[in-house]
Amino acid sequence: MLKKMVSILAVAVLSVTVSANVQAASITVQKGDTLWALSRANNTSVENIQKLNNLTTDLIHPGDILTVAPEKRYSVIKGDTLWDIAIDHQVTVSQIKEWNQLHSDLIHPGLNLLIFEGLKDTTIALTDNPVQPEESTQKESAPSVEAAAPTESAPAVEATTPAPAAPAAPASSSKEIIVEATAYTASCEGCSGITATGINLIENPNQKVISVDPSVIPLGSRVYVEGYGEAIAGDTGGAIKGNKIDVFIPSKQDAINFGRKQLKVTILN
Repeated sequence: MLKKMVSILAVAVLSVTVSANVQAASITVQKGDTLWALSRANNTSVENIQKLNNLTTDLIHPGDILTVAPEKRYSVIKGDTLWDIAIDHQVTVSQIKEWNQLHSDLIHPGLNLLIFEGLKDTTIALTDNPVQPEESTQKESAPSVEAAAPTESAPAVEATTPAPAAPAAPASSSKEIIVEATAYTASCEGCSGITATGINLIENPNQKVISVDPSVIPLGSRVYVEGYGEAIAGDTGGAIKGNKIDVFIPSKQDAINFGRKQLKVTILN
């Protein structure tokens, strides 16, 4: 990823609104840092930093952005569901399952769950109201319907009118995934602005680029990100593991305002 590029997590700016004893924070890894030292400095464990950031090893690099959050244990009682527990703690069901390596929604009384606190963000709102992504998709796909209409009312322009409908064809065979999205920017002191694939974002601030886990979205892929548009999977990051992406936004304030969201990504090629 960009050597000193700053990743903006919504949780970092939202922490000022949560209670003083329930805060999450983002840490920029400095030269000489280790997971052990960071865990001691933040009153947590190496294992929990790894779980929260989807790290599979102890290896970290200067410039990596790590999220740390207070942890607690919750003992399941009779009548509990993962949905109720997630709402009570302002996290998602998928997060609880990931943190505790659960492979189904089934839980039983006495089960001790690890929960990270202070991570409330737009993910909760989107999870509580899953209809929203479908509505936005319908709105975005509307132009293809309008583009088709002229071919019925004006057959004389068959050679030029059908062209706008062409992008819709790959969508049926394209792969769609749901990801957790944050934003990053190159507007920081000392930032190189060069992505993992060599794109210069400082010279090309309008370039649509996302940072990905190459095992999920291959580098160089052309993608369509809900609410962001068509982009290139042109960067990587130490904290971008699994179904997570960072979208490049040239303005630091706009990147902060982007927050953390669950979005649909279509891999076009």
